[in-house]
Amino acid sequence: MASRTSDLIGQVQPNHDFDMDALIQYCSAYVEGFPLSPSKFVLSQFCHGQSNPTFLLEVSSGTSVKRYVLRKKPPGKLLQSAHAVEREFQVLNALGTHAVAPVPKVFCLCTDSSVIGTPFYIMEYLEGRIFLDPRLPGVAPNRRKSIYSATAKALASLHTADVDAIGLGNYGRRENYCRRQVDRWARQYLASTGEGKSERNPKMQELADWLRKHIPFEDSSQRTAGLVHGDFRIDNVVFHPIEDKVIGILDWELSTLGNQMCDVAYLCMPYIADIALDKVQKIHGFELTGTPEGIPSLAEYLAEYCSSAGKPWPVAEWKFYVAFSLFRGASIFAGIHNRSLMGNASGGKSAQLAGIKANLLIETALSFIERKSVLPLYPPSGTSARDSLKLLGNDSEGIHLPKEGGKFIPNKKILELRERLINFMEDRIYPAEHMFYKHAESSERWTVHPEEEKLKEMAKRAGLWNLWIPFDSAARARKLIFGGRNDDLVGKAFDQLLGAGLSNLEYGYLCEIMGRSVWAPQVFNCGAPDTGNMEVLLRYGNKEQLEEWLIPLLEGKIRSGFAMTEPQVASSDATNIECSIKRQGDSYIINGRKWWTSGAMDPRCKLLIVMGKTDFTAPKHKQQSMILVDIGTPGVHIKRPLTVFGFDDAPHGHAEISFENVCVPTKNILLGEGRGFEIAQGRLGPGRLHHCMRLIGAAERGMQMMVQRALKRKTFGRFIAEHGSFLSDIAKCRIELEKTRLLVLDASDQLDRLGNKKARGTIAMAKVATPSMTLKVLDMAMQVHGAAGLSGDTVLSHLWATARTLRIADGPDEVHLGTIAKLELRRAKL
Repeated sequence: MASRTSDLIGQVQPNHDFDMDALIQYCSAYVEGFPLSPSKFVLSQFCHGQSNPTFLLEVSSGTSVKRYVLRKKPPGKLLQSAHAVEREFQVLNALGTHAVAPVPKVFCLCTDSSVIGTPFYIMEYLEGRIFLDPRLPGVAPNRRKSIYSATAKALASLHTADVDAIGLGNYGRRENYCRRQVDRWARQYLASTGEGKSERNPKMQELADWLRKHIPFEDSSQRTAGLVHGDFRIDNVVFHPIEDKVIGILDWELSTLGNQMCDVAYLCMPYIADIALDKVQKIHGFELTGTPEGIPSLAEYLAEYCSSAGKPWPVAEWKFYVAFSLFRGASIFAGIHNRSLMGNASGGKSAQLAGIKANLLIETALSFIERKSVLPLYPPSGTSARDSLKLLGNDSEGIHLPKEGGKFIPNKKILELRERLINFMEDRIYPAEHMFYKHAESSERWTVHPEEEKLKEMAKRAGLWNLWIPFDSAARARKLIFGGRNDDLVGKAFDQLLGAGLSNLEYGYLCEIMGRSVWAPQVFNCGAPDTGNMEVLLRYGNKEQLEEWLIPLLEGKIRSGFAMTEPQVASSDATNIECSIKRQGDSYIINGRKWWTSGAMDPRCKLLIVMGKTDFTAPKHKQQSMILVDIGTPGVHIKRPLTVFGFDDAPHGHAEISFENVCVPTKNILLGEGRGFEIAQGRLGPGRLHHCMRLIGAAERGMQMMVQRALKRKTFGRFIAEHGSFLSDIAKCRIELEKTRLLVLDASDQLDRLGNKKARGTIAMAKVATPSMTLKVLDMAMQVHGAAGLSGDTVLSHLWATARTLRIADGPDEVHLGTIAKLELRRAKL
């Protein structure tokens, strides 16, 4: 049976009594609708709950009776950071103001302890039902299911809140939440137990050590970061008096930003352990005692949440999250027991039993982590794995995955990142495209639109930053910069700057999504030429070069350009370049002329990687070197921006640059003199594939726009989509796109497994095939759009211009065809 909220009140405990006159005077001044001179004032205390004391205020003025709820800090000495009613007020106010999740309205916050002894806030009273027992006794089986479903959806609603949009972006640290929480609750357990306090259980330290060794990778990468309730369970929500829907989420004392799967595991506690204090000897959850009729199984309940929140199936890390919930529960109960010994716990007699319950939870956690299987490999059949993992099976989303396994099936980590990336594109990038294009056509087009920097910060917080960095490159940088240390400083630097530790193949699934908009890659710090230049520094730079140039590039504070192509020679044959880099004492003097130096027009561009010749007499492929040049060095002159079919790509731009006696220190040489060709080949392998990956995305965008147009426009009495010629053409486009995608994924896989040299043939095939395919698809999309497709009113013409450029950039088709042919002939001779 449910309890009415009004049934959960009783007399005010003596140790929680306070000055009623002072309270009335304060409320009259600051609480909306509170009578100035109430004829009657009744104060009661809610008995349910073990944290911040909560009271019902009933105020009468004539025949009118109004009810409010007061929530305050407990009296006496408190643990540091505990019982922060100020934070409760902040989160409730933000959620309520923006109608993000069902919460009671808050009226005021009082931080002046002189009023009633401790800080407090006032909120509205919700008349409804609270289910104290998760077994839902006395409730019909069909309603049990709907009540559990509503609870899962309520948690999903607060987890999908955009904390930045509602003013909670700084409500807590998003990274390393679990690591910090384990340390916090371990400290609080130690503070609550020991001599003169609740008895300390040595097994708690054993459990803490296990948790520290099994922190999920996703925790440090911020994959599941967002608003965390901290104590979300079925008896902390108020249901409508009649309907099975949540009208209020209560008890936000532990809320912060962090890993939301911790909330999910805690919500699922009834399946694992009975944590009710009034049942000290009962610890087993539904999994051992049997799930009451109508209540979904653990897998079904979890699948309901994952579907509503857009989360992946958490099978890989579920053991940790459950064990952590039990660990935290044990620490909380030890604290409640300790407060009962000191006389300031708000739970009455049940608080005195909390020490016993804490030890039972520790035993349950240690037993749980010994289990071989804690969750089905896939969600239950009613919710398919493809639905739960958001595998995006419709045509417009690309990557048409088979139902069974295969060679190029992305793992759950990539699927979750991909889903998050798609949401970011749809919510942030596509709506901003028109604004960016408008800015690029204005007189201020060579300045950075402020919205771009805001989006970059959002991308960082979303864990979508620097995803392109291969794990081996990240490892080298980490070793060089931090000397192999493995402390918090190193972990933070790695997590924030060195990506998600992906392979080239894994990144391919994500890079494709970014390619759907010409503006997207730079927002995620995944745009050319910065990725190629950062790759050069990651693989070939020394510690000093990494600290000076790589870190600010990784942070997105600066941008860069790659100066190789020259107007006076055919630069597709890099042995032709004429720019000279001559050694003079402790400096190099650079003279030459470059063009198509992409990114050099950007006001944030601070670094140029220049390829030139240090020795014109050395063997043909040992003459070239690469050197780092500060763009502000005297003698570096930006001559003009170049256009691609009329697009100047402002503010990024493609510059013609002259170098006139540019003097740079010898320390700026990369890898050493004569190593330019070696560096170029290492740089161009991943860079070429990144271009191909983005072009796959551009083609998908073209397919999507083409289909949408064909389904809306009529010619000669029929929708374009009903014409046989269109059906034939779009089918051919899909075939070509899927063939090319597989070729790009295969090249990425070979690059990961075999290295750049052995994968060069397949990379060359991808580099030739992808621009050609993309041009065909975009041409078809432009044709379906008619004159609009040729205009700047759609993104198609810009995407087409970019694709056409890549038949030349990073090596023209003819060079790659030559590589493919030579390798084929070599195999024939073998």
